[in-house]
Amino acid sequence: MDTSRVELSIGGMTCASCAARIEKKLNRMDGVQATVNYATAKARVSYAEGVGVADLIATVEKTGYTAEEPPPPAAPVPAAPEQAPGRERDDPALAPPRQRFLVSLILSVPVVALAMIPRLQFDNWQWLSLTLAAPVVVWGGLPFHRAAWTNLRHGAATMDTLVSVGTLAAFGWSLWALFLGHAGMPGMRHGFELTASQRTDGASVIYLEVAAGVVTFILLGRYLEATAKRKAGSALRALMELGSKDVTVLRGGTEVRVPVDALAVGDHFVVRPGEKVATDGTVVEGTSAVDASLLTGESVPVDVTAGDAVTGATVNTSGRIVVEATGIGADTRLARMARLVEDAQNGKAEVQRLADRVSAVFVPVVLLIALGTLVTWLLLTDDPVASFTAAVAVLIIACPCALGLATPTALMVGTGRGAQLGILIKGPEVLESTRRVDTVVLDKTGTVTTGRMELRDVFTAPGTDEALLLRLAGALEHASEHPVARAVASGAADRTGPLPEVEKFENVAGLGVRGLVDGHEVLVGREALLAGAGVELGPELAGAKAAAEAEGRTAVAVAWGGSARGVLTVADAVKETSAEAVARLRELGLTPVLLTGDNRAVAESVARAVGIGPEDVYAEVLPQDKVDVVKRLQAGGRSVAMVGDGVNDAAALATADLGLAMGTGTDAAIEAGDLTLVRGDLRVAADAILLSRRTLGTIKGNLFWAFGYNVAALPLAAAGLLNPMIAGFAMAFSSVFVVTNSLRLRTFTGRTQSDARH
Repeated sequence: MDTSRVELSIGGMTCASCAARIEKKLNRMDGVQATVNYATAKARVSYAEGVGVADLIATVEKTGYTAEEPPPPAAPVPAAPEQAPGRERDDPALAPPRQRFLVSLILSVPVVALAMIPRLQFDNWQWLSLTLAAPVVVWGGLPFHRAAWTNLRHGAATMDTLVSVGTLAAFGWSLWALFLGHAGMPGMRHGFELTASQRTDGASVIYLEVAAGVVTFILLGRYLEATAKRKAGSALRALMELGSKDVTVLRGGTEVRVPVDALAVGDHFVVRPGEKVATDGTVVEGTSAVDASLLTGESVPVDVTAGDAVTGATVNTSGRIVVEATGIGADTRLARMARLVEDAQNGKAEVQRLADRVSAVFVPVVLLIALGTLVTWLLLTDDPVASFTAAVAVLIIACPCALGLATPTALMVGTGRGAQLGILIKGPEVLESTRRVDTVVLDKTGTVTTGRMELRDVFTAPGTDEALLLRLAGALEHASEHPVARAVASGAADRTGPLPEVEKFENVAGLGVRGLVDGHEVLVGREALLAGAGVELGPELAGAKAAAEAEGRTAVAVAWGGSARGVLTVADAVKETSAEAVARLRELGLTPVLLTGDNRAVAESVARAVGIGPEDVYAEVLPQDKVDVVKRLQAGGRSVAMVGDGVNDAAALATADLGLAMGTGTDAAIEAGDLTLVRGDLRVAADAILLSRRTLGTIKGNLFWAFGYNVAALPLAAAGLLNPMIAGFAMAFSSVFVVTNSLRLRTFTGRTQSDARH
C-alpha cells in the first residue's frame, strides 16, 4: 500500500498526556501511523491513500488542539543581524508566559508571606489576601483553566485538569470560608503547616496562599521549561542560520550583489576572504583555504583550488575564489543535515513510548487517587480540613510533565550538539544500538586509509641517481591515468619539481608503460614488462621488490638503457588519525575488525599500522560479500557496528546493528548509515558512539527521576505529609530538573574536539 508522510505543527499541548491523546486519536484512523512529540510540538504522520492532510488536521482539532500543515521545504535561513542565534530572551514566544509569571509572582508573594508568618497577620489581612490572590488564580491560571475546560468538553483529563481542579478547589473553599464561614471575621488568624495536619474547623480556614502559590510555581516551571526547551533546540536553529544573506554573482563579467534566494544552479559567484560560501558548488577559479568548523567541527581549514567542491556556509579564510553553484535551497548539504537532525529530534525512542503510555492513563488514575484520599481521610479522621489539604496536594503533585520531557529534551540537545560536532544521528532508536554494539567493522579504503595511492619508497640500482630515476619514471607515468601511475607522477613531481615531456608514449595493457624521456627509452611497470624487453631486475632490486610486496605495497620497476634502474613502491596511505581512532574504539569496549577487498598482505600491513591483530582481519572480500562478513559476526553472537564510505559499503551498513557512514563518502553509504560522520576523521566515530551513549544515559537518568518522583511523591501527598503549595513547587521543579539535566549535553566536546584545541 502506498503511503505518504507529513509533519504537522501541533498547538495547545501542555503536557505529555496531551501528546498521548492526539497520538491515540490519529492512530485510530484507518491507514494512519503517527507519533506526537510534546517537546517539539510536532506530529509525524504516515497515511495511506484515501486519507488527506485535511482529515488529519480535522482529527487533531476534534481532539481539542490545533494543527498546521508545514510550509514547503526551504533552505536554512540566515540569522537576522539584530538577533544572533541563541538569544532566547529575545524570543517573542517567551514574552507572554514571562509576563504572566512576573505579575502572578508580584501579587502572590504578599499572600504567601501573610499566610506563612502569623506576625504579619493584621486585622482583615484575609481580605487583602483575597484581593491579591483572585487575579493570580483567575488570570494567572487562565491557561490551565482554559485547557482543562477544552479537555473536559472532549471527555479527557490532562495535567491542566489536575492544576485547575486543585487551585479552584482551594480558592473555592477560601471563598466559602470567607463569605459563609468564620474566616472573614476581623481578627482571624491561622498558622502555616507543611503537612495536612489539623488547623481549626473548616469554616475558619482559607487556602488562598495555596491557590496563588501553586499557580505561580507552575507558571515559573512552565516558563523555565519553555526557556530550557528553547535552549535545547538552539543547536538546530544555529545550524539553520549558518547560511549567507546575500552573494556576489558574476553576470556578464560584472559582479552583482543579490539575495542568496536569487542564486541559481550554474551561476558563478565570488567569495572573498572572510565571507561565507553562499551555497554548495565547485571552485572554478582561484585558490584558498576553507574553514568548515561551524558545519563539521573540523578545526583545520582545508585547502581548495579549481575543481574542488565547497560546501555552503563554510568560510573562505584567505584567497579570492569563484565558485559555480551546484546545489541551492533545500538541496544543499547544510539543508540535508538540518533535515536529518530535525527528523531525529521528532522521533521517539522505545523508552519514551513506555513513558507516553504511562502518561495517557496517569491523570485519570490521579483523580481517582485524590478522591480516594479525600474519602479515606474523612473516614479515618473526620477532619475535612486535613482531608481536603491531602486531596489537593495529590492533585497538584502528580503532574506527568517530567515523563513527557525526559526523552525529547535529551534527544534535542544530544542530536543538536552532534550536528555542531559533525555527527548526525538519524533517530532515537540509534541510541539503543550504540549501547549494545561490541564489535566495529572498519572498511579499509577511504575509512582507515586515505583511499589515494601515494609514492612511498625509492630503491635504486648501484650507480643510479635517485632524482633522475624519479624524473624519468614520473614523467612517463604522468601520461597515464592509472591510480598507481598518478601516485608515482605526483610523488616524483613533489620531490624533484616539474617533470619533462614524454615522446612515443605507449600503454602496455596490464603490464605498464613505455616511452622516450630526455632521450632515454624508459620502461615503467611490472617485472614482466622488463622481462619482455630482455631486462632482469637483479638480486638487490628483486629483494627490495619482494620485501615491499610482503608489506602489502605495490612495486613498480623502472628500466632504461637495457638495465633495471630502480624499484618504486606505492601504497594506500593510512590516515594519521586511524591508529588513535582504533585505540579510542577499544577504550569504549569495542573490538575493531578490518574489512577489505585487498590481498591479505596489504590488509595485515594496514592492520598492524593501526593496532588491529591478524585474527581480526578479513581480506580479499568482494563488495557483495561484505554483508556476509557482518552476518557471520552477528551469527557468532556479536552486535556489530560498521564504518564505511563507499557504494559497496551501503548494504553492509544497512545490515549491521549500527551503521556509521563517513560523510566524505557516497550518498548511498550515507543513506544506509544510522550515524553520519561529516568529516573523514575516523576518530569522530568514537566520539559519535560516546555522544550517543551519553544521550541515552541522560534519557534513562531523566526517566528514572521522573518515575521515581511520581512514585515517591504521590504516597507522601496522600499521607498528608505535603502542603499543596510545597507540592506545587516540587512538581514544577521536577520538569525543570529534567530539562536542565538534558542541557548538560551541550557541554559535550568529544576527545577529537579537545585535541584540536591543544
